[in-house]
Amino acid sequence: MDELSDRDRAILALEARPWRTPGAKEAAVREQLGIAPVRYYQLLNGLLDRPAALAHDPLLVNRLRRLREQRRSRR
Repeated sequence: MDELSDRDRAILALEARPWRTPGAKEAAVREQLGIAPVRYYQLLNGLLDRPAALAHDPLLVNRLRRLREQRRSRR
C-alpha cells in the first residue's frame, strides 16, 4: 500500500493552513521542511496524484486537483 511519509503529511498540513501575508508560506516551507519553495510545489504536485494523499485529506486534495485542472485548462 502507498503510505505517506512524515514529510508528505507535513506538506499537506502546510498547504491546508491559511496564510495571511505574502511570503509567509514560503518562509514556513524553508523553516519547517528545510526545502526550497520550488521543490515544495514539485512534491505537492506529485502528492496530488497519490491515493494515500487523497485518503489522508480528501477535501484538500480534491480542491487542489480542481485548481490544478483549472490552471491547465487556461493554458
